[in-house]
Amino acid sequence: MGAQRLRALWLLGLALLWGRAGMAEGLLATTAPPAPAQACSEFSQRSCEECLKNVSCLWCFTNNTCIDYPVRSILPPSSLCSLSNARWGVCWINFEALIIAIAVVAGIILVSIAVCCCYCCYCRRRFKGRPDEEEEQLARKREERRLQSLQRKHERKQKHDEIRKKYGLLQESDNPYSRFENE
Repeated sequence: MGAQRLRALWLLGLALLWGRAGMAEGLLATTAPPAPAQACSEFSQRSCEECLKNVSCLWCFTNNTCIDYPVRSILPPSSLCSLSNARWGVCWINFEALIIAIAVVAGIILVSIAVCCCYCCYCRRRFKGRPDEEEEQLARKREERRLQSLQRKHERKQKHDEIRKKYGLLQESDNPYSRFENE
């Protein structure tokens, strides 16, 4: 139930942003000079849509009034209109839902960044302390190749010694008396 509510609030926030982008696009597309701005109080007791066509207006559902948005404070004070009944930009989302959606999205982003940073720091620390498995495998293979090379070298030496012995080119150490040749 909580996940569905969170998803719905997130979608409402996206829709609000999308609606604002569409409104801004529509305003940029008009080539006619802007009409003189009407006071927000002139739209009171009409409809929310008419009031919110002017971006500087705020619609309050408690008494169906259209008032100037209090730009000095970020959120309209509760004495002016409660957050659950205040509308700005679009009529179908209130300030409470908007604040919750923005807070949830910001919280998810911050938690994601924190988790990524902690994970990266943990991985770096873990891999700095001990060599990689790949490095260990490379060292083992290098040692195996060295041992095989030494073994082949020993086998070649034995074969060469046998050939030298066969043709009398090898001085045997067990026979102290050997033929002395005058040259």
